[in-house]
Amino acid sequence: MDPYSHPDLAQIGRTLRSRLDETLDAEQEAARSAALRRMSLRDRLILSEDRRERVVVSAVDGHTYNGTVRSVGLDHVVLEDGSSARWLAITHIVAMEAR
Repeated sequence: MDPYSHPDLAQIGRTLRSRLDETLDAEQEAARSAALRRMSLRDRLILSEDRRERVVVSAVDGHTYNGTVRSVGLDHVVLEDGSSARWLAITHIVAMEAR
């Protein structure tokens, strides 16, 4: 008799595969969460630029700016809204919401 054809092995294999899948999902979620925790505001702006996201940015002067992230420099971001572009210093941004 082939030891690998035992009927109990099929159920054990399914259980192990299910547990492995759950573990891999949990590890991927933990890695994703850790990456987000280490992400700076500039990193998040670059991600928004790559995704062509519209963002709403609150600045230290109390103004709110919105637009699509067109470019991100070392110390600034360019938001485009229609035909106008606005350059903002990253150090003046206090909050950002991606939409």
